[in-house]
Amino acid sequence: MSSTDSATTTAPAAPAGDVTGRSILLDEVTKRYPGQTKPAVDGITLEIPAGKIVMLVGPSGCGKTTTLKMINRLIEPTEGRIVVGDDDVTGIDADELRRRMGYVIQAGGLFPHMTVAANIAIVPKMLGWSKEKIAARVDELLDLVSLDPDTYRDRFPRELSGGQQQRVGVARALAADPPVLLMDEPFGAVDPITRQRLQDELLRIQEELHKTIVIVSHDFDEAVKLGDWIVIFTEGAHIVQYDTPERILAEPANEFVENFIGSGAGLKQLTLNRVRDVELAPAVTCSPGEDAKAVLQRMNEAGGHQHAVVVDRRQRPIGWPTRRQIERLDRIPEGIEPELPVVGEAATLNDALDTMLVSSAGAALVTGRGEAFRGVITVETVMEAITRSRAAAAEDQAYTPVGTNTNPIETMPSGPTIASSGEDL
Repeated sequence: MSSTDSATTTAPAAPAGDVTGRSILLDEVTKRYPGQTKPAVDGITLEIPAGKIVMLVGPSGCGKTTTLKMINRLIEPTEGRIVVGDDDVTGIDADELRRRMGYVIQAGGLFPHMTVAANIAIVPKMLGWSKEKIAARVDELLDLVSLDPDTYRDRFPRELSGGQQQRVGVARALAADPPVLLMDEPFGAVDPITRQRLQDELLRIQEELHKTIVIVSHDFDEAVKLGDWIVIFTEGAHIVQYDTPERILAEPANEFVENFIGSGAGLKQLTLNRVRDVELAPAVTCSPGEDAKAVLQRMNEAGGHQHAVVVDRRQRPIGWPTRRQIERLDRIPEGIEPELPVVGEAATLNDALDTMLVSSAGAALVTGRGEAFRGVITVETVMEAITRSRAAAAEDQAYTPVGTNTNPIETMPSGPTIASSGEDL
C-alpha cells in the first residue's frame, strides 16, 4: 500500500497450508516416581490429532507437565508406549527424538552467551546443515515471528524484551521444521499485553504451518483462545473432559469442570470469535512527512473519515491522528505514537474489546503478517458478532479424539466427550 492509497480494507484470508504436523498417541502411559504411593500419571491414553493445537490444563500437580515431557521423553514413562505418526518412539534414542520436536519453555530458555542467530541455529547445526542453509533459515524464522533479521540476528538475549525472547524461543523450536511443537507455560512469564500479542502470533504462525502443538497452561482463558481441543485433568492426569472449547463451555462434563471454568462462562464465549472473522472498516492511510492537506483531501473523498492511520515503510501503524489534529499540521509527524490500540487478526473479540476500552476512538487498529495494517475494528462490529453467535450452540463434530485412563476415577464422565472415534491416527 502506498501513501497515496485512500483506504485499506480487510485482505482476503491466506489459503490454508498443508498439515505438517504428525499425530501423537500416548497409549496407556503411566509414570511412577520412587517413594510415591500414587502414580503422577495413571494409565493415560491420549490421542492428539495432526495439525491441531491441544491444550493441557488442570490444577497444580495434576500431571499435565509430566504428560507433556513424556512426549519427548524428558521424563521417561514407566509403562505404556508413545506413537508419533506411525512410529513407536518409546524405544528410540531420546536425543534423536527431541531433535524431531520443538520445545518451548517460559522466557524462551535462550542461552545468554549466544546471539539470537546462534540460539536459533542450535538444532540445524547438530543435524549438519550448511552455513548458508542455516543463515537462510534463521532469517526466515525471524521474519516468521515478526522480528526484523537485520535488527535482531546479532543481538544477545539480554538485549531483548521478554516478549522478544519468547519469539526467539519459538523460532528456535521451529528451526529444523519439526512436525511437533511442545510448549510448557510458554507465555506465563510476560505481562498481559505481551501475552496477548504472543498468543496472536502463535495462532498466525499455526495458520501457515499447521504443526501439531501441545501446550501446558494454567490459564483456562488461554486454553479457550488457543486450543482446537482442550484436555482437563485432575490428579494423576486423569482426563475429566477432552473436547472442543465450544463444547466445554456449553456442556461442562461435571461440577469439577464447571468450577475449573469459573464464573463468566458466557463472557468466555467471546474468546471463541476472532478478529479475522469479522468485516473490518476501511481507513485512510498516510506516510510520515506527507502533506497534511493532501491527507485531508483523501479523508474527504473517502466519505469524511475522522481519523487517518500513519504507516511506516513496512505498512506498520505508527500513528492515528484525528481530523482536527491533522487540520493543525503542515505535514504528518515523523514520530511514533506510543500505546496505539492495536490487535492482531488472530486476536479474539474479547481481546479487541479490552483494547478498545482504552482507545478514545472506540475502535482498534488491526494488523496482520509482519504487523502490517489491515483495517479497523469497532465496538459496533464486535457487538453485532456477539449478537449473531450468542444463540449458536456448540456444533456436533464427526470426529472426537480418544482421551481416557486405564484406571478411571469416579468423577470421570461417560458419554460423547471421552470416547473412541473409531478412526486411525
